[in-house]
Amino acid sequence: MQTDVCIIGAGPAGLISAALLAEAGIDTVIVEHRARDYVLARVRAGVLEQSTVETLRRIGAAHRLDREGLVHQGFLLAFGETTVRIAFADLVPGRSVTVYGQTEVVRDLIAHREARGLPLLFDTEAVAIEGLDAAPRVVCRRGGETVVVSCRLVFGCDGFHGLARRALPPKALAVFEIAYPFGWLGLLADAPPAHEELVYAASERGFALCSMRSPTRSRYYVQVAAGDRLEDWPEERFWEELRCRLPLDIAARVTEAPALERSIAPLRSFVAEPMRVGPLLLLGDAAHVVPPTGAKGLNLAAADAWYAAQAALRFLHEGNEAALDAYSATALARVWRTERFSWMMTRLMHHFPDIVPFERKIQEAERGYVASSHAARTVIAENYVGLPLD
Repeated sequence: MQTDVCIIGAGPAGLISAALLAEAGIDTVIVEHRARDYVLARVRAGVLEQSTVETLRRIGAAHRLDREGLVHQGFLLAFGETTVRIAFADLVPGRSVTVYGQTEVVRDLIAHREARGLPLLFDTEAVAIEGLDAAPRVVCRRGGETVVVSCRLVFGCDGFHGLARRALPPKALAVFEIAYPFGWLGLLADAPPAHEELVYAASERGFALCSMRSPTRSRYYVQVAAGDRLEDWPEERFWEELRCRLPLDIAARVTEAPALERSIAPLRSFVAEPMRVGPLLLLGDAAHVVPPTGAKGLNLAAADAWYAAQAALRFLHEGNEAALDAYSATALARVWRTERFSWMMTRLMHHFPDIVPFERKIQEAERGYVASSHAARTVIAENYVGLPLD
């Protein structure tokens, strides 16, 4: 196969960048090693920044989002029984976020691409990337056969464990990483949300989050120790622990229902740089991972897609190599600002089992500062609704 850009991975970064390129007449092929049904069933977070919503509208993939998405004008931080509302109207007027699951975003983007008859190859595993010093080729395995996609650029959008980053020589990248000593146990249930806005709760027992997918479907999380397994957390224990970590008035509104899905996700902060080596551009989790505390993973992938698509367009239409050179620095500037915010929110809201008493006091002081300072809440609001795509 021959194309302008071969995109490895049919997640948000791959699908959004492909749509942006297609809008400008650039040929793309997407290869995804998972089956279509698997990709459509993956449960992920779903708080969309305003810039992500605007990008989806621009490519014509936001019809269902505009109809079903829940626009939120704030969220709650709870420190024990003290609750603090991050009110966007007061802190960042005119800006908001939209609650709409990543599963639904991916579903809409796949439908958008397939409706246009553009190539999206499921069950196609990229096994090698060749010719990065000349003419790139992505070698794939599909149904026992070898498929080779020749292209001018490769977008690696295949996640933290994917091929794209591993295909580069180790010395080509610098890696920065923190592994946190806990994970999030998430539970999805058909039950009305405990609160009309998201609630991030800090307690001595650990962190908890009340989120939602719709007015009748809730997503809850509790902090668990690194190494915990689902078997350690029967549903009865989960619901009891969730209530113990929430303010009493919110805990009283939690409605139990059988789990539709449960999973445990480890928390890490990770960045590999540069995000471009020759004709290979890294996007999304292939280049960086943020802890979910700041609701930034999908949004950062969408920003990468925007920057990568703009760079590719200038290169492919104008032969502008400088545009490709600038991609990594432009994307990384946003990545590190976002990593800082997600790291800060993680430190603010979680119980760290091994920190010394001095650090515990600093954490308490930081929570008190957020509760009392308009400026501190503004910083949180500005970052939560999303930095501008500059």
